Amino acid sequence: MIGEVDIFGVFLRSELVTSGVALVLTFGVNRLLIRLGLYRYFWHQALAEVALFVIVWAVVVQLSSLWFV
Repeated sequence: MIGEVDIFGVFLRSELVTSGVALVLTFGVNRLLIRLGLYRYFWHQALAEVALFVIVWAVVVQLSSLWFV
């Protein structure tokens, strides 16, 4: 994984970029889970949302390391 990403001449840390992408994707998945009513199966919705964010962030980091080889 690279250390910095150049966005329009501004260098941003790769953690900031990947976490931002993961946050947007997590919002989309979260809305889908709410619409389907799947949160009723979780004991604590906030813990499920944090776990979902961590999983999505890990996937984004793995995909970004493949992208920037």
